[in-house]
Amino acid sequence: MTLRLSDELHEALRATAEHEHRSMQQVATAAIEQYVTARTRRRDQAIARVVARDRQILDRLG
Repeated sequence: MTLRLSDELHEALRATAEHEHRSMQQVATAAIEQYVTARTRRRDQAIARVVARDRQILDRLG
């Protein structure tokens, strides 16, 4: 996989990696994992809200 970053984002990634004494790969992977996890959690919470709100309708639909 190739990840193309703007110069500004590349520099921010490099600086973060240096500051944390980790590789840029490790920092980027952690950021992607955090994003995917948070997005999945938000989706699951949204589904749970809809199910709770519409419980009676969903029960009638079977």
